Amino acid sequence: MDSTVFRTRSHGTPAEGVKDQYADGRAAKVWEFFIGDIKQRTQNYRDFLAGLLRQKGCRRILDVACGTGVDSVMLLEEGFEVVSIDASDKMLKYALKSRWNRRKEPDFDNWVIEEANWLTLANDISHLIGEGFDAVICLGNSFAHMPDTFDDQREQRQALANFERCVRPGGLLLIDHRNYDYIINTGQAPPKCIYYNSNHMLNIKTSVLYVSGKPRIVTMDYMIALDEENKDDPDISEFRLSYYPHRLTVFRDMLTETFSHGTKHTIYGDFKPLDEIKEPGFYIHVLEKKF
Repeated sequence: MDSTVFRTRSHGTPAEGVKDQYADGRAAKVWEFFIGDIKQRTQNYRDFLAGLLRQKGCRRILDVACGTGVDSVMLLEEGFEVVSIDASDKMLKYALKSRWNRRKEPDFDNWVIEEANWLTLANDISHLIGEGFDAVICLGNSFAHMPDTFDDQREQRQALANFERCVRPGGLLLIDHRNYDYIINTGQAPPKCIYYNSNHMLNIKTSVLYVSGKPRIVTMDYMIALDEENKDDPDISEFRLSYYPHRLTVFRDMLTETFSHGTKHTIYGDFKPLDEIKEPGFYIHVLEKKF
């Protein structure tokens, strides 16, 4: 039976966990192993993110897809005040562990971590929003985890509207997604990853599911070596995650509709201006909300 069914997630993830693909804890555990070490962060990623936030005078940051906390930890170390949320309690436990392990450091002791849903975000963290955050970040291809349940992207638009409500006037939204145009056209992901320099990733198998002629789901089967020292018999973990394939122009227009006209919208490809790079692995959208 399994060979005839298209699975969008690894075995063990319950049906109600479609929106939390880390619900079984399996991927979360390996993800912490793969990207949880902030030393694996590429320097250009750190320089780009911290540099842009400082340039725009941002101090108070909301990380709406903190996962294991890798971005939040990086920003805390760079001196920013961070509020971190995620819908997956399995991922959050690693962020909470990081906070506990570094609780004697003032920035980490004051680190706010809460579970919240993007569809109810403004209500879930209403006690934290105040006049709004200097910047809201949703990075690491996290937004693509949200499916298009009703085939009209209404929930994705609602989530973006909630992000916008959390940004103060003059503040920023930073949100990214993989180059799904490339994936749809070629059937595979661009080989270079700008976010992590991990040597543990062995392979990513990519599949595109079409419904009524439209690409609706991209699945990625990750193979990660947990013991890279043993080359002959490595301990390999495999898991599958699924994503909504955001096309660049459609996502750009959806962001434009969410924010008021006149909002400055800059798009980078792998941290470079789009005219300087061909077929980037990731697109990073930076929106500066009007005063």
